[in-house]
Amino acid sequence: MAIGERIRFFRNLCGMTQKYLGIQVGFPEKTADIRMAQYESGTRTPKEDLTNTLAEVLEVSPQALAVPDIESEQGLMHTLFALEDLYGLKVELVGGEAVLRVESKGTTHPDTSELISAWAEQAAKYKTGEITKDEYDKWRYNYPKYDTTGHWHKAPSQELSDAMVERFKDKLKDM
Repeated sequence: MAIGERIRFFRNLCGMTQKYLGIQVGFPEKTADIRMAQYESGTRTPKEDLTNTLAEVLEVSPQALAVPDIESEQGLMHTLFALEDLYGLKVELVGGEAVLRVESKGTTHPDTSELISAWAEQAAKYKTGEITKDEYDKWRYNYPKYDTTGHWHKAPSQELSDAMVERFKDKLKDM
C-alpha cells in the first residue's frame, strides 16, 4: 500500500474529510481538499516534514504512513524477502502449512523475536477482549510509542538537556 493510500486509510479511520485534514496540516482552506486528493491519489508525494505533520494530525507514527508498497503479490513477496535478509524472518512448512517465524540470531537489531512477541501479546489481549479494537489499533499504528517491552526508550528532550546544562554550567566551568 502506497503512502497516499495509507493517508486515506487513516483519514477515513479518523472520520476526517480531505478538506479538514488539509486545513489541519496547514493548507489554505481554498485548496486543502485538492492538495490532499493529490497526495492520496499518488499524484504528489509528501516530503518528510509534511509526512510528520500528517502523522501527528492523524495520531499515528510517521512509519505507519510510509509502509512498503505491497499492492501486488510480487511486491509482498519481495517485502518478505527483505524482512528475511534484514530481520531474520523465516518461512517453513509445519504440517503442510506455511508458517512465518522470526529468528534474529546474529543480527545487529534488537531481538526481533521479542518485538514480534510484544505484538503477539497485544493481539492476544484483543482476541480475549482484554483490550478493544481501538486500543489494539492505537498500539499498532503508533508503534513503538505504546510498547512496554522496554526496547524503545525516549531520550531526554532538548529542553530538559538545555535546562540541565544551564543549571550546572557553573560546575562545568570548573572542569
